[in-house]
Amino acid sequence: MTSYRQPGLVLTDRRFSVPLDHADPGGEQIEIFAREAVACGRSGADLPWLLYLEGGPGFGARRFVGAGGQSWLGRAVQEFRVLLLDQRGTGNSTPANRQTLPLRGTPREQAAYLAHFRADSIVKDCEVIRKRLTGGARWTVLGQSFGGFCATHYLSTAPAGLHTVLITGGLPSLDAGADEVYRAAYPRITRKVEAHYARYPQDVERARRIAAHLLERPAALPGGGLLTAESFQSLGILLGSGEGTHQLHLLLEDAFVPTVDGPALSDAFLENVQAVLSYAGHPLYAVLHEAIYAQGRGPTGWAAERIRAEFPRFDAAKTLAGDEPLLFTGETVHPWHFETDPALRPLRETAAILAERADWPALYDAEQLAANEVPVAAAVYHDDMYVDTEHALRTARTIRGLRTWVTDEFEHDGVRAGGPRVLDRLLALARDEI
Repeated sequence: MTSYRQPGLVLTDRRFSVPLDHADPGGEQIEIFAREAVACGRSGADLPWLLYLEGGPGFGARRFVGAGGQSWLGRAVQEFRVLLLDQRGTGNSTPANRQTLPLRGTPREQAAYLAHFRADSIVKDCEVIRKRLTGGARWTVLGQSFGGFCATHYLSTAPAGLHTVLITGGLPSLDAGADEVYRAAYPRITRKVEAHYARYPQDVERARRIAAHLLERPAALPGGGLLTAESFQSLGILLGSGEGTHQLHLLLEDAFVPTVDGPALSDAFLENVQAVLSYAGHPLYAVLHEAIYAQGRGPTGWAAERIRAEFPRFDAAKTLAGDEPLLFTGETVHPWHFETDPALRPLRETAAILAERADWPALYDAEQLAANEVPVAAAVYHDDMYVDTEHALRTARTIRGLRTWVTDEFEHDGVRAGGPRVLDRLLALARDEI
């Protein structure tokens, strides 16, 4: 263990060995990294633990610098010892990416390995760590987005380890498969794009011009990727965050520069696009994204791509043949991502095998959730672009005792944009203080 200080915090880096396959505890082990955070002056105090589960899949826990500002962490360390977990395969935990996965062998062997990287394995990791770290005491879990999916699985399978559960933008459907998730998502994405154009009407022509240019001449990105009209549409993922509409507008406003060969997409524009679209830092987000919705109902089969065909307004070529505004897409992963992104290209066969996997186990136990005794509070963001509100509220009605805070004050990133207030509200709800 290594301990050090940042403003207002004492941080301790911890590493844990856990089974790759929890059904074989004596088999291959992988490493899980977690960073403990406690307020200065309280490092020796007997404090309850709060485990933070990041969104994703595929993202390590957020890296904070100190306890100041508007982070939820500053509020949390007022009463908790916080554990920021890098879920398996992410951050400083045993990595899973284009560089390391070939060590597993063939794409089929890589896919078999990655089948152990869903919420069920993550929660089992948490239980191993909890027992080693707390001496068996229950802890509070804060789950953001996919972290909330993990927390819901936790409530389904290991509620005895939980003192309280707080969920922000992460109540999953208990029974919808990937097809249903994306069939609900595309109309939601459409509303977000229309709201963006209502705020920034000048972006209608800008987006059409960029997409038309890319249909004729796909552009090389600085990191070796390829920007096509379809991958350009993926910039709509920004629209799910509070400042995303403004970020997208600023990105589009100066895309072109004059050159001796005519207008071209600027180096600055392409650099900024790459920063948004690259999966280099979180490849599991793409590789396992649809698997998080697999509910024992057969393969996901590139659901986002298949269901998109039901919404022809998202077809860039057809849109540009007429005079409609170009629709951006959102949190959707497509086969062409594994051709245009150099961080994903070596994993395209592995991803295809996972897309055809048919034996994913179900993730949630509705009967157990209906009998829940753990205090649970969830922030549900009205018309959240990433998690369907109706799906979330249906799940909320299933989980016994869960209290919801439905708000349109925040987008999906509310715990980051208004962390102390969001955490205060959820703790008060879970404790029946309001």
